[in-house]
Amino acid sequence: MNDEYEARLADLERRVRILEGDATRRGAGDGPGGTGPVADVAGSTGSVTYGGFVSLHGHVRWNIEYDAGASLALDPVPVAAVLDALGNPARLAIVRTLLRGPATATELQDATDLTSTGRLYHHLRALSAARVVEQGSRNRYRIAPEKVVPLLVLTVAAADVGEQLR
Repeated sequence: MNDEYEARLADLERRVRILEGDATRRGAGDGPGGTGPVADVAGSTGSVTYGGFVSLHGHVRWNIEYDAGASLALDPVPVAAVLDALGNPARLAIVRTLLRGPATATELQDATDLTSTGRLYHHLRALSAARVVEQGSRNRYRIAPEKVVPLLVLTVAAADVGEQLR
């Protein structure tokens, strides 16, 4: 109940900031950290928003709004690294598996039909380098809770651009 109250309060605060016109980036997540960073930008060109409440391997709520003009000035290197890491079907299969919950390398190999352990670790290194996947103890991999909704949004957005949702 307390998490729901905090999420509603954060959403109301976000809406007030929008009405007052101070939007570059706003985020709110249920979990460690609570509310994301906020910055002011004069002369906003509009905003891009996304969010969701997901119950896959835990409950995650995330909402973010970012100034549309400022999004065009983001450093392209880390953005391209994430898109490149997700642009491989085997890596996307790994991410989809981990979105359901943490898994060992053996479980990932079985779930993704990768026949070579070397290929699996090659893909895991690329996903880890892009900060998409984290390695925990004892060869166990996971997706950080604050990345669950953004990764699902990337998947849905890519499907939309590829005209799969129409």
